[in-house]
Amino acid sequence: MSDINFDSGYKLHGNPFSTNTRRVLAVLLEKGLSYEPIAVDLKTGEHKKEDFLRLNPFGQVPVLEDGNLKLSESRAITQYIAYVHSSRGTQLLNLQNHETMGILTMWMEIEAHQFDPLASKLTWELVIKPLYGLETDHTVVKENEACLEKVLDVYEKRLGESRFLACNTFTLADLHHLPNIQFLLGTPTKRLFETRPKVRNWVHEITSRESWKMACDPEKSWFGNQRK
Repeated sequence: MSDINFDSGYKLHGNPFSTNTRRVLAVLLEKGLSYEPIAVDLKTGEHKKEDFLRLNPFGQVPVLEDGNLKLSESRAITQYIAYVHSSRGTQLLNLQNHETMGILTMWMEIEAHQFDPLASKLTWELVIKPLYGLETDHTVVKENEACLEKVLDVYEKRLGESRFLACNTFTLADLHHLPNIQFLLGTPTKRLFETRPKVRNWVHEITSRESWKMACDPEKSWFGNQRK
């Protein structure tokens, strides 16, 4: 993680407990970029009100403002930041040649379409619903865990060939997994990661990064950065 000493001028609209907001925070911190966090109260539905809908008509966090440019979708934002600041901090885009670019892009797509739908449903059932006093649907949990096991079997094989998913260095393909993994480590679903040695080591390495620890600490990554 780079020292935070470069004023990017970014404004980040989001919530420090949101998985998608944390995904963007992790990249900003890996790059050592300052930013102005603007809290969006999800519990009161602020993200569905007119003022926020002007930023993102789909009513979802986060939104990144870079001057007149407004970006939504956390993975689009992370790629934008990583590309704009490619010479700074952690090299999160492995674009040495067509082959490395293709492998990186493939694993980012695998995370988005194979891992995330299952992990997000499990996070909703096991973490978010209890916070709102809602009952966990254990049938949904069982079904999604069974599917996630198959995905993690593929990961176990891949991580026997490479230290990280896209290559032997930490990239966005790994980083994008962090928010849901972090929440699931506090649930019984943790066993799916723990029972696969290569996956277990990978999870330990990526969740131990200083940037991610800071992203998960609202006092450091959010409230401590708000401008008075």
